[in-house]
Amino acid sequence: METESGGCGDQGATLHAVSSAVLAVTRHLSVHEVLQVIVRAAAQLLDARYAALGVPDDEGSFAEFVVEGISDEEWERIGPMPRQHGMLAAMLQGDAPKRLDDIRKEPEFEGWPVAHPVLKDFLGVPILDGEDVLGIVFLANKRSPGGFTANDEELLTLFAAHAAIAITNARLYEHNRELTVVAERNRMARELHDAVAQKLFSLRLTARTASTLAERDPARTVRELEQVERLAAEALNELRAVIFELRPADLADGLVPSLRKHVEVLDRAHEASVRIAADEAVVLPEEHEAVAFRITQEALYNALRHAGAQTVEVRLATSDGSAVLEVADDGSGFDTSDAAEPQNGLGLASMRDRAYSIGGGLTIDARPGKGTTVRLEVPL
Repeated sequence: METESGGCGDQGATLHAVSSAVLAVTRHLSVHEVLQVIVRAAAQLLDARYAALGVPDDEGSFAEFVVEGISDEEWERIGPMPRQHGMLAAMLQGDAPKRLDDIRKEPEFEGWPVAHPVLKDFLGVPILDGEDVLGIVFLANKRSPGGFTANDEELLTLFAAHAAIAITNARLYEHNRELTVVAERNRMARELHDAVAQKLFSLRLTARTASTLAERDPARTVRELEQVERLAAEALNELRAVIFELRPADLADGLVPSLRKHVEVLDRAHEASVRIAADEAVVLPEEHEAVAFRITQEALYNALRHAGAQTVEVRLATSDGSAVLEVADDGSGFDTSDAAEPQNGLGLASMRDRAYSIGGGLTIDARPGKGTTVRLEVPL
């Protein structure tokens, strides 16, 4: 690629800039984050004052429209999300880039809302997945004189091809995450059915026994009724615990306060002692906190439901530049070297996948009869 005036420097610098931009995008997994990083990286890559990316919907508007160079207050004053008209509609209907010296002089130009910034030189490129237009990324008002060049157009087209892959991967990730949530809820429903149904069946038999003995053995009847009361309380605790676990995590107060609330509820709902020791200063990105909370939730569920633990402790601290979250119990444990490791029953594979999704690592330290420690490490 030869350098033009106002371009991005020599070929090596250009490739380095594209590589840096692509890496910035691919570090993120949620679709909205990917779109935001694409816009920011494109603006930095080509030294543009303004950048935007629109993902069209089927109703003549945009499912997503993210911008760079405009503050939240300015965006609020501009008004509703733009519809597919003017230059935006023209680009959605084709698959070719648009590079203009002055967008205001184009036949498709239809004006802007009053609070909209004035755009002059313009470069727009469709983000394509085969023949499908995933969106359009466009830049305006290049900071260096002369407007956008042919090299800029080639560079943004190259970046858009990588952006298409990132968007598709993010959509697949979110879809798979939704499927995982459904699968976990189905598993919890089965656990609920098995655990509560078993206790209710025992309760029914015990109540029938008490009824039969009521006249001829009053003392034993009292003991059977005490057993009925105990079984009813256990069934109620099972219901409360599973219903609590099915509720979506509310992390509005942050990871540590949310973990404390969760531990407090489980400590009340179960006979086991559930404790927490957490560093209040540990703060993670929102998506990382949600994953950490879900892994903790799963590990606690395993300790209390499968391992028969009497004591469970949640620990959160920092070590060597990482946040370290541990759930340790004194339950039955298992042999991690055994090929029959109960990964499906305990959701260990799901926990590892969650940890990997945020760039973290998950280790399981378990021995039969010696308890289990689940350890999540996430770089800060």
